[in-house]
Amino acid sequence: MKRILALTIALFALPAAAAPPLLMIAIDGLRPQEWQRRDNGLDLPALRGLAAGGTSAAVTGVLPTVTYPSHTTLITGATPRRHGIANNLTFDPLRGNADGWYWYASDIKADTLWQAASRAGQKVVNVHWPVSVGVPGLTANLPQIWRTGMPDDDKMMGALATPGLLAAQEAEAGPYPTGKDETITSDEGRTKHAIALMRRLKPDFATVYLTGFDHEQHEAGPDSPAARAVLVRIDVAVSQLVAAARAINPQTTVVIVSDHGFAPTARTTNLFVPFIKAGLIRLTADGSAIASWDAIPWMAGGSAAIRVARPDDAALKARVAAVLKDVAADPAAGIDRVMDAAAIAAAGGTADAAFWVNCQPGWLMGGKLDGVQGEPTSTKGMHGYFPDVPAMRASLIANGPGISAGRDLGVIDMRAIAPAVAARLGVSLKDAEKPAAF
Repeated sequence: MKRILALTIALFALPAAAAPPLLMIAIDGLRPQEWQRRDNGLDLPALRGLAAGGTSAAVTGVLPTVTYPSHTTLITGATPRRHGIANNLTFDPLRGNADGWYWYASDIKADTLWQAASRAGQKVVNVHWPVSVGVPGLTANLPQIWRTGMPDDDKMMGALATPGLLAAQEAEAGPYPTGKDETITSDEGRTKHAIALMRRLKPDFATVYLTGFDHEQHEAGPDSPAARAVLVRIDVAVSQLVAAARAINPQTTVVIVSDHGFAPTARTTNLFVPFIKAGLIRLTADGSAIASWDAIPWMAGGSAAIRVARPDDAALKARVAAVLKDVAADPAAGIDRVMDAAAIAAAGGTADAAFWVNCQPGWLMGGKLDGVQGEPTSTKGMHGYFPDVPAMRASLIANGPGISAGRDLGVIDMRAIAPAVAARLGVSLKDAEKPAAF
């Protein structure tokens, strides 16, 4: 694996003086088999053409394999334990934060590619990348954030984007899609804005995030006709982005990444009810809400971190371990395995988790305060499972000057990508956990 990681970085590396511009596009939920297999009936000329003319890999992700921790690893080269983005939603046991996510870059505790490039005096722009509100030093930033999807969200975006940017963009590229809209139509709208931004500012480094494929796989399931149709449209968006970037500078390096894979789902694992029965979670008098807790699940799609109120309380941890053992023994709960704190540390998961519970394929974590194990779910696809689950593998495609054509690196670690991008940009990334071999 070390040789593969070193090869990844070496293949990407160019001397700083020769560093071309770099466009980094993230396609949420893109599995390697989508573009690697040519017998699946998908028309993906942009992705397959970039892979054929460049270097590609399947990617083992981080704990948990959900969007925000993964995208922060892609931009830092560090695990969630180091970079601080532990989940999609912030820890909110009493459910008072109205489903607040880790939107703010101030929560990132590791050096980012944005900062590294900005320190080097490069022009850096971003369109919709997760955890990007308030990134310091960006030339232009259209961050990802939403609250209600109502018109006030547009005002919020105008306030949080680079001053004056949204008005200038909309005069050229039309209305900017609200952050809560994750459909392919919204991706296509943001693609227009990214192209307008690149043409006007000619950045050295640009990040663009497309979310419609993930959205459709949750709604209709991976491999569904609806999801496949969305991916074909995303391939068109990629083609447009690459064409625009290379019209500005034909030497532009293009790096396509994704955050995780996907698995079909049909049933729900419920950890709240056994925790309530064990007295670890206490409800309000009417049973409708959580009043207090000693230990509680922090859901992450196909898995859940278990937080304890008193991390040094050995007796409390023993009670939690006993509950988890009983639930895991119930076939209806669909539990695959449970990590302890040492295993979580080895996997790079947050230090705030005392245990981490992984669902079996077909199950996902539910949040109901009542009910039984194995209830049907309307969600047709999920991720968030442990990163060693093959279905969770993400994608890498890199294409540009000096990058070997037609090379398949096999399976690499997600942390190797950001240092490779930094090398292409000719900058130093301070906290990457996989050292560059040059």
